[in-house]
This record gives sequence, C-alpha cells and structure tokens, in this order.
Amino acid sequence: MSTAAPVTLELDDIQSGALHERPSPYVGAYLMLRIDDRADGRELVRRLLRLVDSGVPSHDPDHDAWITVAFTYQGLQALGVPQASLDSFSPEFKEGMAARAAQLGDLGESSPEHWERPFGTNEIHVAIAVLSPDIARLDAVADKARRAHQELDGITVVWRQDCYQLPTGRTSFGFKDGISQPSIEGSGRPASNPHERPLKAGEIVLGYPDETGELPPMPTPDVLGRNGTYVVFRKLHTKVADYRQYLRARAVNRHEEALLGAKMVGRWQGGAPLALSPDVDDEALGSDPRRHNDFLYGDDPRGFKCPVGSHARRANPRDGLDGDGSVDVRLHRMIRRGTSYGPELPDGVLEDDGEERGIIFVFAGAHIKRQFEFVKTQWLNDGIFIGAPNEADPLVGPSEGTGSFTIPQRPIRRRLQDLPPFVITRGGEYGFAPSLSAMRWLADLP
Repeated sequence: MSTAAPVTLELDDIQSGALHERPSPYVGAYLMLRIDDRADGRELVRRLLRLVDSGVPSHDPDHDAWITVAFTYQGLQALGVPQASLDSFSPEFKEGMAARAAQLGDLGESSPEHWERPFGTNEIHVAIAVLSPDIARLDAVADKARRAHQELDGITVVWRQDCYQLPTGRTSFGFKDGISQPSIEGSGRPASNPHERPLKAGEIVLGYPDETGELPPMPTPDVLGRNGTYVVFRKLHTKVADYRQYLRARAVNRHEEALLGAKMVGRWQGGAPLALSPDVDDEALGSDPRRHNDFLYGDDPRGFKCPVGSHARRANPRDGLDGDGSVDVRLHRMIRRGTSYGPELPDGVLEDDGEERGIIFVFAGAHIKRQFEFVKTQWLNDGIFIGAPNEADPLVGPSEGTGSFTIPQRPIRRRLQDLPPFVITRGGEYGFAPSLSAMRWLADLP
C-alpha cells in the first residue's frame, strides 16, 4: 500500500468510537463483564455485534446511542482465541495496565493495591461503552445491551460506571475538554487545527500505514487485527476541593486565581487557549470550534504566553519541540475521550464533600507504548524534555506534595511549590476494540 496514495478507510468495518465525536451533551455508562463460559462468551459477541456502530457516522438526529466493545487479553483467552494469535498482540496489551503501573507512575494512592475491584485482577474480560444524547435513549439502548448478556449464565457484570458530559463540555475541575483532537486521514472528519495535517490512518487503526510509512505490528490472522484499535481505559478521581484551595491560597484576587489555573492547564476554563489569549479570558474564543484550536507554540518557545510545563502543552507540544528535531510529536498523538462521573462540586465550595467524582479517560490508537505510555511517562510525569527534570505535570503528574510548577514571566519567573496530588488513579485496563469482521470471527471460533 503506497503511503502517497489517498487512504480509504473501511469505515463500515471499524467501530465508530475511535473515529467519531460523541453527541454533546451526553449521558452514558461503562460496563465491565467477565466470561465464565466460552460458549456463552461467543454468543455474547454475536449479540453485541448487532448493537455496535460502524465508523460510518449516523446523520439521523434520532440515533439512539453509540456502543463500543473492547476485550482485554484475558477476555480473548476466555473466548478461546488460539495461542498463536494471542502471542501476536503487543507486549503492553498482554501484560495489562496493572503490571505496568510503576512505569506509568501509578504509585502511592494510585497504585493497583488501592484500585477499585475488579481493576488490577484478571476478572475484566469485556468492556462496553454506551453513550446517548439523553437518559431516555440511554436506558433504551442499555436495556438492549443488558438483554445481550442477562440470559447467559456464563456472563457476569463485574463493574459499572455511569458518566455524563455537561452542556458546557467541562470537567470536574471546571475546564472545557475534548478540544484538541487530531483528524485522521480517510475518516472524513475535518481538522480542528488548520496548521496540522491529518494523521496517517495507521496511527489509530491497524492495517494502514502510520506516520513512519510502515504498517504497524498487527495481531494475526488479518481478520482479527485489521481495522481494530487498542483502547486504554482509566478511572481518575479528581481532588477538586484541594485544587481550589491551592489556587485560592496563592492568589491575591479571583482574576489571579483563574489565571493561575489557566497557566497550569494551558487554557482558560471556557476553552480559550493561552497561546491566543494569554492575559484575559475570551469566552467567545473558547466557545468557537473554528478558532479555539487554531494555534501553535513555535512563537512562544519560553512559554511566556503558555508555560511549557502546562498540562495541555505537555500532552500535545505541537510545534514547540521542532527546534531540536529529537521528537516527532505526530508519533505520539492519540484519540482522547474524557468523560465525567460523580456529582459536580458546586462553584465556590472549597471543602471536600466526600463524594466520588472525576474523569473516565479513554484513549484509542495503534501503539499503546509510543502513544499513551510515552506521553504519560515522558511528557506528563517527567520534565526532562522541557528542561525541568524535577517538574511533573501540575495537574495529573505523580506528586507527594513536593512538586513545583514554573510560570515564565518578566522580570522574574514565578514558581508554585508544594503541589499536592490533584488526580488519583482508581483503576484501568488495556483493551482491544476489534473490527466488526473480527467480532464475527470471534463469535464463530471453532
């Protein structure tokens, strides 16, 4: 397959979750299932196949819901996938997230010993995501998914998490999310940043050339691997009250409080990027999808507008690393979906109310190690690449209360000290979202 020729994705064979945006706002649920009987497991796959959407986007305003299905390594084992095929998956997928927790910085409160069960065990085999524009349609489609497994004695639901997106599109920390998504060649979706050309399809979907011009390693046989994608699932608890207290204690007024928060994140709460509006919030810019991702960092190498250590700039440095040529940022891009869970902490409240709240993080891509794991370990957990080896991401980086964050400013930079942990990992799994053809193959295994 020539990398110069236009790529045509087989959209009718690709699960839609990796390529197409969710409705906004939406409600949803994540279900984790265990397969105790192989025959029932294959019947479950057969039934789910009728519910899963392909990558061809629906233009029906009454479309009920978006359902995505993924399998863990243990889930594929439970279905009876031949060992030769199991061995062909990536090493990270086979090991699982819990086994790689120390490398990912999931230590202390975030270590697997403190995760919600059944995360970190071998009991999660199937992950199902159900998202819908409203609760009525969600219940209708969730009922279909429920009927797909409730008559099968060999299938057990081991975990469920309800989730939602507010009409504002904001997370529990109050910031608008889901802005900086790459466009994928052949997907039919336009780029949100005109400065960035679409990613090669093989960066997200297996079976197509990636940014290196090569075909990524793919599970065998081809029917199992092609048009599939790896999925990273993480449940993250957010310490919203601690975050607000930290900013309040270091700001002289409410504007400085909002500015410090924006410097840590890289955007104002309404979505306006510091790269375009460094000093004051611009609500019109933040709510304009044609403009709020239309920027680069090359004109701000020292981070006077947007600190190089801010969360958004670490997660996607754009052209900010072009100077030394040592890192090709495009090799580390990924599809990222953030979904809130738990009740919001009301505005202005500084004391924790004891409620569980946070973000469900889902990543889709063809390379777990050089996409999710690279970004997590090299860019979010470390500061070597920005010349600050002792600084981690101020929002999601691992911290024991001794972290720091530098804000470049004239005449003297400002350094925030003693950053507490604001985000705690509650659990996670590596999964594989197969194509519709692969699901048929799994259902019909001999």
